[in-house]
Amino acid sequence: MSRHSPLSSDSHKTLRVSRARRAELGDAEMCCLAVPAEFRDAQAHYPIVFQKDPSRDGMNAVALFGFTRGENLFLNARGWDARYVPLAMETKPFLVGLDREGGDSAHVHIDLDHPRVDAAQGERVFDDQGQPTPFLQAMTGKLGRLHEGYQASRGFFEALERHELLEPFSLEITLEDGSHNQLVGFQTIGEARLQALDAAVVAELHAAGHLMPIFMVVASLSNFADLVRRKNESLVHA
Repeated sequence: MSRHSPLSSDSHKTLRVSRARRAELGDAEMCCLAVPAEFRDAQAHYPIVFQKDPSRDGMNAVALFGFTRGENLFLNARGWDARYVPLAMETKPFLVGLDREGGDSAHVHIDLDHPRVDAAQGERVFDDQGQPTPFLQAMTGKLGRLHEGYQASRGFFEALERHELLEPFSLEITLEDGSHNQLVGFQTIGEARLQALDAAVVAELHAAGHLMPIFMVVASLSNFADLVRRKNESLVHA
């Protein structure tokens, strides 16, 4: 369950948010949204793939953390084992709320039922004068980048579909204990189709800022080997 509320110093002056990274704080997720603006950072650690977004009749990109629901292979006793945490995970429990009247104005909301919200410990959101703390200022900046990236991603996905660069894929792996894992329901960049694009289309994609994110997605797929390694290590320590 979630309980979203517009963030305000009047209502949430004493509110604190935990910055720890643990499964019980909502980090046990197989994947999360990733936006093209952060692909360069995300591709250093995670496979980036695509899936249908029923909420807007299009596609989303996601960074993969595991192979099964609720599995995050980047979590360990020390926290999150990667230098970069995708914005959609980093900004929880904060989120963007839009005007109910359908306007474009965006506001910071918070999910008061999120396990990171803790009145006893964690980072304060407002100081004694009711002003945003450096922590909240940082989260607001990241939330803004996430929102802008999500809005801008529509053009990116329209370009991928227009040039037929998306293709379904599945992944089957056999782990060291003999068990099998299968990853289905995702799409990726069709490399053969990408390599066959003519110069005019490549120039168009580059001019629109889409070419670099495309290459970052392709590069990210090499991280599946590391994800399999992490899965095998998790079985040893289970």
